[in-house]
Amino acid sequence: MKLVIQIPAWNEADSLPGVLGALPRALDGFDSIEILVVDDGSTDATSDAARAGSASVVRLPVHSGLARAFTVGIEAALRRGADVIVNTDADGQYDPAAIGDLVAPILRGDADIVLGDRGVATLAHFSPLKRWLQRLGAWVVRVLSGVPLADATTGFRAFSRAAAARVHCVTTFTYTLETLIQAGQTGLTVRSVSVSTNPVSRPSRLFRSNLAYVLISLATLLRLVFIYRPLRILLSLATLCWVAALALAARFGYFFLTGISPAGHVQSLIVAAVLAITGVQLSVLGVLADLTAVNRRLLDDLRATGRERK
Repeated sequence: MKLVIQIPAWNEADSLPGVLGALPRALDGFDSIEILVVDDGSTDATSDAARAGSASVVRLPVHSGLARAFTVGIEAALRRGADVIVNTDADGQYDPAAIGDLVAPILRGDADIVLGDRGVATLAHFSPLKRWLQRLGAWVVRVLSGVPLADATTGFRAFSRAAAARVHCVTTFTYTLETLIQAGQTGLTVRSVSVSTNPVSRPSRLFRSNLAYVLISLATLLRLVFIYRPLRILLSLATLCWVAALALAARFGYFFLTGISPAGHVQSLIVAAVLAITGVQLSVLGVLADLTAVNRRLLDDLRATGRERK
């Protein structure tokens, strides 16, 4: 059994030595452990710091974002023969001593993916707005995937080889929500274990401000809804258009049939017709989008089979 601990890193030359030095080099259940740093186009000495800490390095030529770095790391870990992959952050947020607890459910065969639950409600450095957004993200993931969880945005997580072969990010901001939705849709078992976190040493580099984080996260959630539930969403919007069209048509009919205003309120009929046509267009788009989603799932299955065999 081989464990690969992957660390996406962007300009983390200062923090990497401490993070790498604290990672376990042996764990019960594994014959070997490999540390893999994915250098996301850093402009500092991140790669040199990783090699100095006895880690393997995969370097992206340009900064491509956390989701891309995560995906590249997963693919590299699979090629290296990983049976279990642990993803952690380069800023030292997560306690490496919890890696044993994180992989235990996978070794027992009880889970395909294990999340390190930080207990977001108790984290002092999370603002009320960020906590609310985290709960919103967890709710969206539960609705789209059926996966019960409390900490959907944790980056401290473990994957079995089969689960890692099935995750692939379409969005570019972060991988955390999308991989869980994919897990739920493909029938993977997701579990959570409580983990401790270290004090925050610096602001996050994923976003420049809390406002930027909120806007980007909401846009990402909205995109995920349309990517993974297009038919349901577009048919719901079409239904709203049809209900509004029916109400406006009824309004016109009332004034016309009662003689209150035989020639008036024709604008209601015009708007009703526009809404009805819009509803038809949305429903057609929903069917086409659903067919596209089915094709994407088939391609994902083929990709997963190929990646798992490498």
